[in-house]
Amino acid sequence: MNPRIKNSLKYILMLAITGFLLWLSYTNIDVAEGESRWDYIVSVWGKADKPFLLLSAVAALLSHAIRAERWKLLLFPMGHRFTLLQGFMSVMVGYFINLVIPRGGEVSRCYNLYRLNKTPVDVSLGTVVAERVIDLFFLITLIAVAFVVELDTLMYFFRSEEIRELSNSGEGGSNFPYMIAAGAVIFLIAIYFIIRYIFRTRRYFALRMVSHARRVLRGMKSGVMSVFRLESRFLFILYSVAIWVLYYLMMYFVMLAFPETAHLGIFAALTIFVIGGIAMAIPLPGGAGSFHVLVPLGLIMLYAIPENKAGAFTFIFHAWQTVVIIVTGALSLIGSQLMKK
Repeated sequence: MNPRIKNSLKYILMLAITGFLLWLSYTNIDVAEGESRWDYIVSVWGKADKPFLLLSAVAALLSHAIRAERWKLLLFPMGHRFTLLQGFMSVMVGYFINLVIPRGGEVSRCYNLYRLNKTPVDVSLGTVVAERVIDLFFLITLIAVAFVVELDTLMYFFRSEEIRELSNSGEGGSNFPYMIAAGAVIFLIAIYFIIRYIFRTRRYFALRMVSHARRVLRGMKSGVMSVFRLESRFLFILYSVAIWVLYYLMMYFVMLAFPETAHLGIFAALTIFVIGGIAMAIPLPGGAGSFHVLVPLGLIMLYAIPENKAGAFTFIFHAWQTVVIIVTGALSLIGSQLMKK
């Protein structure tokens, strides 16, 4: 099959899956007779504590700025320097492209940096691979921590008889059994992609490319190995921890913004944050669909949040973070064009 046709079919399939999962989550929101689901989501948004939503946006932007600063540490040992503004704009362009092309942001981010200061794409892409390995380590660590601190609550999630009781009790919407089935499938697929990424990363060191591709491999390998040549390892670790703390605060602040989730506490926020992180591992545009299925299930089944509130919360949280990325990413794309000229 023609590679272009194959890639187009893959993209259409991803969009179809995303659309189906969004529809499933949206139609599972039960509302009063005569009230539309959209009006209900808007009413929930109206009751939200807006300063906490702004704090969540600030935490998101700070995490991206620190990611850009950490990226500078990785490229510095190889003699490539850039300003924090150049790095931040490239990171935001990458997130912006990821909303449309899953996993396309990594290459776009490196290409944008190349256009700004001629940092070789193969080398910077190697550092992005290293970043993904480190982020994967933090995600797995947080999964383990959440499992330990919320063990009793998490065990409820896996009790099939409790799930059946909730599904048949009328507390969930008419699509709730399908939500459970979709959530189980998404969870297993996300674990598959996490494991697959681990083995893919290992193969970067084992590949033996031929002729023209060898230079690309050497550049990527050099970028990955830059982690071991860092002069400021403590600063690198500090930045990595700060990024994930800010990621967690993004979720925690949004939970504080809504009366239905404000009382759940810091450990519940950690658990929901981890569930969202697992959902984002699936290569769908911006994590849409998988996030909208797994996070409401976590809120409903672990913390007894009414399904309509859980669904509205998830749509608002994801939409809010997406708006932040769209606005900042678009401005970064325009700013990169202006700086290049």
